[in-house]
Amino acid sequence: MRPGTSRLSGDGLTLAYDKRIITERLDVVVPDHSFTVVIGPNACGKSTLLRALARMLRPAAGTVLLDGADIHAQPARRVARTLGLLPQSSLAPDGITVAELVARGRYPHQGLLRQWSRTDERVVDESMAATGVTDLADRLVDELSGGQRQRVWIAMALAQQTELLLLDEPTTFLDIAHQIEVMDLCAALHEEQGRTLVAVLHDLNQAARYATHLIAMRDGAVVAAGAPRDVVTAELVERVFGLPCRVIDDPETGGPLVVPAARRPTPSRA
Repeated sequence: MRPGTSRLSGDGLTLAYDKRIITERLDVVVPDHSFTVVIGPNACGKSTLLRALARMLRPAAGTVLLDGADIHAQPARRVARTLGLLPQSSLAPDGITVAELVARGRYPHQGLLRQWSRTDERVVDESMAATGVTDLADRLVDELSGGQRQRVWIAMALAQQTELLLLDEPTTFLDIAHQIEVMDLCAALHEEQGRTLVAVLHDLNQAARYATHLIAMRDGAVVAAGAPRDVVTAELVERVFGLPCRVIDDPETGGPLVVPAARRPTPSRA
């Protein structure tokens, strides 16, 4: 990756729902081949920003640039072949199997002159293998656990074969073991396949552990952006989250680890 290169960015974004402005004149850059994670308190604009980057929300002002051009000026099918999205709440149709859902990721590659092919079949098989759901292919999605369903949705996004993948809170509602499973999978997609990932996360320590690039937001503005070691400081955590803390070295990775300050006396131990 050349320093400073970016296929996906936002320039002067004002994002709003009806007349309620969420962000104003926001600039954001997603470095190529990074695992970018957006962090910040609730209602700071993280998911709104991701929806704008994914072409699901048209800016009231400013431009989302994909490969140097306005994303809204590009054909939807072309965008879908370049950029995939795993939304925060994904609902599968009733009665659909894992293999059928993953196959839906191939829809952007279909057309009047190009129907289902052996290539599509191979990509679906490879996507299920990469996410460890091959043995679930014939199971109904509704029958799966939360962690299994999330891996299936990621498999569908993989089958779309986009170089850019956006994930909105991919670990929500998962227990800690499944959260780590999903984050390890995302890290593997980034490290082994060179994909550019952008994720919104609530867990600051997971963000610091897995991200190569962090974007910290508060009140609709970018407060800091850069490598986790540079962004995750005690001063920034208190400024952004209102949380007094210490930042120490993660004993597993050597990266920053946030330890909240005790707010009440530690119970005495007999």
